[in-house]
Amino acid sequence: MPHIQAHGRSTSPDWAISQRYIVGAMGRAAHRFVDHSTREDGSLIQRSVWTSMDGTDNGYEAFLSFPLFYLVGGADHIHTMARREWDAITAQYESYGTVERGFVTGFDWFHSSESYPYIYYLSLSEPDNAQDLARATSYAGMYIGDDPLAPNWDAERKLLRSPLNGSRGPRFDTTLTDWDYHRPILANYLAPFEDLPGGDAGDPHFRVDWTDGAIFEQILQRVNERMTRGDVPLNLSATSLVTHAYLHTGDDRYRQWVLDYLQAWMDRRDANDGIVPDNVGPSGAIGENMDGKWWGGYYGWRWPHGARNITEPAFVAGSCAALMTGDLSWLDLCRSQLDQLWTLRRKEDGQWKVPARHSDGGWFDYRDPDPWLYIHLAYISQSKEDFARIDEVFPDRSSFSGLPPNWGAGKAGICPPMAWHLWNEGGNPDFPQQVLETTQSSMQRALEKIEADDSDPETRECYHFQALNPVVPEALVQLTLGTPAALYNGGLLQSHLLYFDAEQRRPGLPDGVAARVEHVSADHAETVLVNTDDLHPRQLLVQAGAFGEHTFTGGVVVDPDGTSTPIQIDTGPHVTVDLGPGAQIRLRLEMKRFVHRPSYDGPWRQ
Repeated sequence: MPHIQAHGRSTSPDWAISQRYIVGAMGRAAHRFVDHSTREDGSLIQRSVWTSMDGTDNGYEAFLSFPLFYLVGGADHIHTMARREWDAITAQYESYGTVERGFVTGFDWFHSSESYPYIYYLSLSEPDNAQDLARATSYAGMYIGDDPLAPNWDAERKLLRSPLNGSRGPRFDTTLTDWDYHRPILANYLAPFEDLPGGDAGDPHFRVDWTDGAIFEQILQRVNERMTRGDVPLNLSATSLVTHAYLHTGDDRYRQWVLDYLQAWMDRRDANDGIVPDNVGPSGAIGENMDGKWWGGYYGWRWPHGARNITEPAFVAGSCAALMTGDLSWLDLCRSQLDQLWTLRRKEDGQWKVPARHSDGGWFDYRDPDPWLYIHLAYISQSKEDFARIDEVFPDRSSFSGLPPNWGAGKAGICPPMAWHLWNEGGNPDFPQQVLETTQSSMQRALEKIEADDSDPETRECYHFQALNPVVPEALVQLTLGTPAALYNGGLLQSHLLYFDAEQRRPGLPDGVAARVEHVSADHAETVLVNTDDLHPRQLLVQAGAFGEHTFTGGVVVDPDGTSTPIQIDTGPHVTVDLGPGAQIRLRLEMKRFVHRPSYDGPWRQ
């Protein structure tokens, strides 16, 4: 393994001191959150009864950031807590009846995609864990046809048989109990159907009162007749769960399932004039249960969120396929839908808007284009074409430089990528310090909410604990790994770099070491490594790609005066860096991307 050495003490930069302070403070704050929110067995201190379909994902989401934090350098107790909480929450929701055989019984992938990245991070954290392997293959088996108790997959038609799926197989009929908790919330959404009483097909703001018994009875009937039988694009988010099994095993069956399923949706797009239909019936026909309409399906073009539930799953599936094959054309399903929406743009108040929804009256709900997916696409592909898309749709980057004041609040693990992208382009010079300051303030607000929380556990909503979580590692992920981070709804953590503590033989930066990736491209990553400890040396391994999918081909040490010293690196996914006490080094590591089979193996697994 190539070996790089840095010796000689120098004053640690402010950003490095701030980064290490936040790592330590966040690790301490985690204890406060866990002590406040969980019982001795790890279960959440909340309602003793839970019957809604929704909510199971929120239990996991409360702690999803823990294994992510561990991956960038959180202390060992973070990993211990992360595993304990996964097991405890699983047992808790099994007692509620919404989880069976360790997996959600039957729910949509908008919600499942928010919770299951938890286990992807756990597997990156501990590649040799046998329980993780068993869980990965068991869960994937529910989707590729291996599990007779969960017949979700129609192999002949290449479709998942219902938008509601899980350990009990496809769920074709929903009940009052499933929806009851969220009926008041859904009353504030666009009505799910245009032919409900009082409806106007041309009214984009049409609402109905879900709490009205007569209205709800009609909604429930239509949902079960039109929406729950057949496939929807949202199910593409299940591809990351199957890819997760591939990363554990290398079994080509998992890879092929992802490619086949993604291709099936590309074929449906091509058969529908370039637009991905949002509903496919049990026979595989577009609009089979919707009177031939390609719109109006469950989590489709119209309800409840519109375009997002088409484009995001398409990206998740495409990025998984690209990771496993190195073929970036698998991202085309997502690209094509963004391009279609852009061709439908219109100007309002001098600004281009794109439609978010489609109904019987055509396209509506025009909004500002969302840069999230454009940035994620460009990051994965590093192609001139995807960067050109950003230039065309977002010629003015001034709005990218700001940071949300509530960074990490509500759902730790969501990483807005705009400010990071601008930094990677060479702008936004204050980003590293600003994002660390915002992270600290978000952590502090969460601690204050914990201290003020005297609520009755039996009244706590399913979202209650997410806002109390002070473990908000988003800034650390973006700064240290050179990535916009994983797409929250089901994305895998793809990055240019991943660090390992060579002495402790675990992922994450060693104690006292700070990192800042200053630029990434199609063929290199430039990172600064700082040992803030003036007394002890540190040794770390740098991996090319979160899953070892890239390979280093060379590099240079960039000296403070700008001169460069070449590094002799034999092609491979790892380099060792020795940092003497108080030492720091700037490395430009050349690489080829997507050349190795991706896996969770890490540097030491044989």
